[in-house]
Amino acid sequence: MTNGVIDCFTHPVKEELDASGLRCPLPLLKAKQALRNLIPGEVLRVLATDAGSVRDFQAFATISGHELIGFAERDLVFCYLLKKADLTVSHPGK
Repeated sequence: MTNGVIDCFTHPVKEELDASGLRCPLPLLKAKQALRNLIPGEVLRVLATDAGSVRDFQAFATISGHELIGFAERDLVFCYLLKKADLTVSHPGK
């Protein structure tokens, strides 16, 4: 994760998912669905308001192979940038 280097709220993305108002695990489940529509290397921005999503997205990035390249919180909105991995390539430790 490159928190602080990338502006999560303005970084160009292929798709944005607004999961504001949804309670966990729905933001993560909807993000998984959205990632299916992307090709490896494309970036998904997810906006969520549930503080529990922080733990969920960090764990998801660790176990899925997708990269959490940005994270920020502004005015109680959590922003995540997920870069879709090429899951056909072996990921060490995954």
